[in-house]
Amino acid sequence: MSLANRLHALTLPELAHRLAGGGIYLRVPPFVMHIQSPIPVVAQGLHALYGHHEWLEGQDAFADFHVAVVGRRRAFKSVCLFEMDGFQPFTPLAIGEAFAFLEWGMNWCVTSHCHNWLTVHSAVLEKGGRAVLLPAPPGSGKSTLCAALMQHGWRLLSDEMALLDPLTGEVTPAPRPVSLKNESIAVMRERSPQARFGPVAHDTLKGTVAHMQVSARSLDEAHVPALPAWVVFPQFKRGASLSALEHPRSQALVELASNSFNHHVHGSAGFEALAQLIERCACHDLEYGSLDDALEWFDALEAQA
Repeated sequence: MSLANRLHALTLPELAHRLAGGGIYLRVPPFVMHIQSPIPVVAQGLHALYGHHEWLEGQDAFADFHVAVVGRRRAFKSVCLFEMDGFQPFTPLAIGEAFAFLEWGMNWCVTSHCHNWLTVHSAVLEKGGRAVLLPAPPGSGKSTLCAALMQHGWRLLSDEMALLDPLTGEVTPAPRPVSLKNESIAVMRERSPQARFGPVAHDTLKGTVAHMQVSARSLDEAHVPALPAWVVFPQFKRGASLSALEHPRSQALVELASNSFNHHVHGSAGFEALAQLIERCACHDLEYGSLDDALEWFDALEAQA
C-alpha cells in the first residue's frame, strides 16, 4: 500500500538522499511523477517549491511518468540531461539549470503524451467559478500577470498549459510553480515578499529564470475543474496606458488552434472543442503598462454578470 506525506516532512538532506537513490513519487496534480536526481539544486528547488505536495512511499506507488535529471562531465564542464524512461529528448544544459530543466521536462511529458486532453499553450486561472485563458507568446508578460493574479485571489490552474476536456469543455487544473524570467523575478519578489521562490538559473536560453510557489488554495483545489468564460490575449508594454479591445472570435479560434500542442491528434473533434470554447467565451486584447491597472481590469471583468 502507498502512503502519502507532505514533502515538507522531509529535511533537505533527506530529500536529496532519496532523489539520488531510488527517487521520490511526487503527486503533481493531476499526475504522479517519479523523480530522480543526484544534483543538489534539484533537491533545493523541490524542497522550496513543492513542500505542500504529497509524496508517496510504499511498494505499490505508481507514477504516470518516470523522470530524472542527471549530471555529466563534458568538455571540461558539468552539464545536465533530462530523461524520461531513460530517453533523453533534449540537448544538455548547464548544471545550474538542472531544476529549471526538470520543470521544462515535466511540461514536455504532459504536452507530448497526455492526449486525453486537448492541450493549449496558455496560462489558466479561475475566480468565482469561471476560468480565464491567457494565451500569449514569450515576452508578452503572461507569466508575470499570471503570478500577480494568483497573488490577487485568482486560483491558478496552470501557468503553461490548458488541459481542455473535449467532452465537457472544462479545464483540468495542473497547478505548478510559475516560471518567471529576468525583470519579472524582482517585480514579483517586491510585490509578494511572503511568496517562496526556487533556485535562480542564469544565462539560460530564456535569460534568468526562477520559479514562484503555487498558492495554497490553487493546490488544495487542484481536483476542481473550471469552465472557461474568457480568453484574454495580454501584452505588457512599458509605460503604456491600459487598453482593452474586443478580440474577434474567428481570429481567437485560429490563434488557440495554433497554440495547441496536440490539435492534430484530436482532428475534427479537437477543432470542435476549441470552437465551442470560443463560442461561450468573451475574447479580449489587453495592453497594459502597470500590473495594478491590469489587476483592476480583471476585477471588473470578474464582477460582470
